[in-house]
Amino acid sequence: MIDALPLEDRVALVSGGAQGIGRAIAARFQRAGAAVILIDVDAKAGQASARALSAEIPQRPVSFVPADLLLPAQIASALSEVREQFGRVDILVNNAGVEIERSFESTTIGDWDRLLGVNLRGAFLLTQAALPLFPAAGGAIVNISSIHASHAFPDSLAYACSKAGLLALTRNLALELAPRHIRVNALCPGYIDTRLWEEYVSRAADPAALAAQTAALHPIGRRGQPRDVAEAVLYLASDSSAFVTGTSLVLDGGLTIRAHA
Repeated sequence: MIDALPLEDRVALVSGGAQGIGRAIAARFQRAGAAVILIDVDAKAGQASARALSAEIPQRPVSFVPADLLLPAQIASALSEVREQFGRVDILVNNAGVEIERSFESTTIGDWDRLLGVNLRGAFLLTQAALPLFPAAGGAIVNISSIHASHAFPDSLAYACSKAGLLALTRNLALELAPRHIRVNALCPGYIDTRLWEEYVSRAADPAALAAQTAALHPIGRRGQPRDVAEAVLYLASDSSAFVTGTSLVLDGGLTIRAHA
């Protein structure tokens, strides 16, 4: 069943779209009427996701372009392909990201550069490359940050800095791009059940206990699902949020409102 179409006739580019949250966003945008392009460093997974999503709604196929966001030349090549196929971009979702758990003392410069390079520099470079493709009517940019941007967690310094940087990028881009009618907002998810989360839980001494413990941390009683993120991103990307720019929306089931555990 195809939903109402708040994104009909719009072109949406979703980075990190091959799996997890990115794929859920792409699927939601597709159901909302958008022409969706996935961009991801994992060509095999990206092509597979594009094929699977296209099969679900054949009249609205999903495309895939490969790019490593650490490499400006690959970003330029990907956006050149998007321009050739679609002519424009109305919505950009900077979702691609990596996470490395290290204590401060054990964090290497390589860890730091990779996290900041993909999560923050990559969003900067992709936005800069996509900007000329936005039409005069404007559009929307959504940056996927994290509750790590505002709350401290063990072994997450570099990751937190990259996500906090995305909030600064969001605010400043919102101000600078407002005359071009481009709204820029950020989403800050908490615990979301993705493949990476499942792998993390599986490494625990007692996976079932960890899963129950983390669910109990949320006043709402559960961890988030990729579809929860996708619905929030749809709001920020659509005309439903036409008067919203330069802000960040926390999506964490109430996790960060607790004064203590």
